[in-house]
Amino acid sequence: MTDLRTWRQFCVLARELHFGRAAQRLHMTQPPLSLAMQKLEQALGVTLFERSRRSVRLSAAGAALLPQAEALLAQAEALPAVARSAAAGISGRLRLGFVSTVGYGEMPQWLRQFRERFPEVALQLREATLDVQLEAFDRDELDAGFVIHAPGAAPAGFETLRLSEEPMVLAHAEGVGAASPKALLDAPLIIFPREIAPSLHDAVLAFYAAQGRRVAIAQEAIQMQTIVNLVSSGMGVAWVPRSVMALQRAGVSYRALRMPGLPRCETRLIWRAPAAPVVDGFVAHVRQALRGSPEGK
Repeated sequence: MTDLRTWRQFCVLARELHFGRAAQRLHMTQPPLSLAMQKLEQALGVTLFERSRRSVRLSAAGAALLPQAEALLAQAEALPAVARSAAAGISGRLRLGFVSTVGYGEMPQWLRQFRERFPEVALQLREATLDVQLEAFDRDELDAGFVIHAPGAAPAGFETLRLSEEPMVLAHAEGVGAASPKALLDAPLIIFPREIAPSLHDAVLAFYAAQGRRVAIAQEAIQMQTIVNLVSSGMGVAWVPRSVMALQRAGVSYRALRMPGLPRCETRLIWRAPAAPVVDGFVAHVRQALRGSPEGK
């Protein structure tokens, strides 16, 4: 392997095309420079310089190699700054998971502001349910994630930042908007599978049990948008976080029932400690944004 010093010597000589001037720029004498270039040519198996008593010229191989060698040196010189930026959390990579419901809240604004503040951070977004995110954390494929669960049921083994807590509302077809709460609870239910959000799934079923209702599950679906679309088709009703009311779909209305024990949804940012500086920076960014939001005051 050729070291950076030899490549620097090659680049200076390739620009000067004079051993004396190049050696002077490199703060060395001419014989060691000449020997270093001979060893480089031997190592590469090509002629880099065409020499005569009066001149030095780059060969075709030398001319082709020069821009690559200069790029290598530029990258090497940038390494300390890259390391310092990464250590300070102002550059690097942030792999962020999120559940679809978070997209209806403040997350898009937080991400935009984070990109503006830290343009050198490569932000990789991955929409995934809670169960998929937990598996990705175990495989070291995520650095942080936005998740939802029932209040007090945050996943174990993580550092967490509480973002919001909201009631769940009932999405129903517009034609049944005047129905009584009892009739709405007797309607077939569209719900997400238990494995993607166990605590929320259990909270919904526990609410039905507390009301003395037997749940008739018409269909399970993963994405909230799919669930709302199924509601619009008249397949049944669905419990969704209140923030999903921002998802307007023809034929669907949302209703906040006035009943005791309504299921609620909590949203948190989760990450594992010790975290990389870029993760700490993102958490601090979100925490600061929360302090400025109505809920954070």
